[in-house]
Amino acid sequence: MILSGPSGSGKSTVTKRLLAMPDLPLRLSVSATTRKPRPGESDGVHYWFWTRERFEEELKQKAFLEWAVVHGDYYGTLQREVERHWRDGAGVILEIDVQGAAQVRKLYPDALSIFLCPSTPEELERRLRQRGTETEEKIRTRLANAQKELGRVGEYTHWIRNDDLEATLQRLRGLLTPLFARHTDAG
Repeated sequence: MILSGPSGSGKSTVTKRLLAMPDLPLRLSVSATTRKPRPGESDGVHYWFWTRERFEEELKQKAFLEWAVVHGDYYGTLQREVERHWRDGAGVILEIDVQGAAQVRKLYPDALSIFLCPSTPEELERRLRQRGTETEEKIRTRLANAQKELGRVGEYTHWIRNDDLEATLQRLRGLLTPLFARHTDAG
């Protein structure tokens, strides 16, 4: 499952709640990034926090399923992260940007792709400011990027307005449950 949306759309919150649902065998593919950790983030849990040099070395080794430069930092999904979860029989959530999602859809055109967004640009800005983790410059960059990302919502199989967390989770459960039932019936 590809989960995308602008910064502040609630991707991390939704992912955390989905992973806590015991009836959905889901795992998060931890992405690598060159951005600095935010307060409370841990290496290997939220992201693999790497230097630019290490990221670029992994790029040379073709270790990524997808990668992009977002907000001035590298982000990427390691192929070995995804394969590890598949070997364990789990579905994989890729919490990635629109650039990475386009790369993954080329490789896996049948992947479930979901775009999350809040109802208004003002709500998005409120959420970004409420975090208290970004400089004014970063907030402006993220808001400008959000406008571009919102223009790509039509590339996804589903888009969800994430203004009510419980309603969003119910909708996602409705999309995911049949996929696991089909997999169980086939295997």
